[in-house]
Amino acid sequence: MSKRKKLGEYWTFLTRALRRPSTVGAVLPTSRHVAAAVAAVVPSYGTPTVLELGPGTGALSGPIQRRLAEGARHLAVEIDPEMVRYLHRAKPWLEVIEGDATHLRKLLDTAGVYRVDAVISSIPWTLLPPDKQRELLQEAASVMAPGGVFTTVTYLTTLWRPATHAFVEALHDTFDEVLPRTAVWRNVPPARIYACRRPR
Repeated sequence: MSKRKKLGEYWTFLTRALRRPSTVGAVLPTSRHVAAAVAAVVPSYGTPTVLELGPGTGALSGPIQRRLAEGARHLAVEIDPEMVRYLHRAKPWLEVIEGDATHLRKLLDTAGVYRVDAVISSIPWTLLPPDKQRELLQEAASVMAPGGVFTTVTYLTTLWRPATHAFVEALHDTFDEVLPRTAVWRNVPPARIYACRRPR
């Protein structure tokens, strides 16, 4: 990514974080180190359908897209209209759907998508109440194909928060397999990635 594009991404992220702090859960866009770790769970063969939830400025989108083979489908659901406009301009290859992920099944039906092989979430879980966390996780689980994976990013600085404990508990209640991957320290703040399979 060029310096100009990178500055544009940071500026867009910062202005949205200041204007809508309740929907942005970090102080900077996700680093390339986290993006690479997340993209590693995406199938690199066949024609999978990959869905991003809350992509923001699309920091994860490029590494995910580069991993996908020709014929794969890459979608994103984003609630913030300004972020949607930014993604349309900056990442025209990404299929961006504006909407609330709590209506995920309906949004995907409209796009002609019925099963997703990988769900990648950048939703700021610790900013959400437990009932909203569970509602979103259930929606994500409901669209996953057999053998699909749900992957999300949390931050080590929030581990002490009740909302984080509630979220991890919700992950275990929603999925049969919940694997915390190695912490990514080269991110601000340091991140932890979860890979989850087999919705209950």
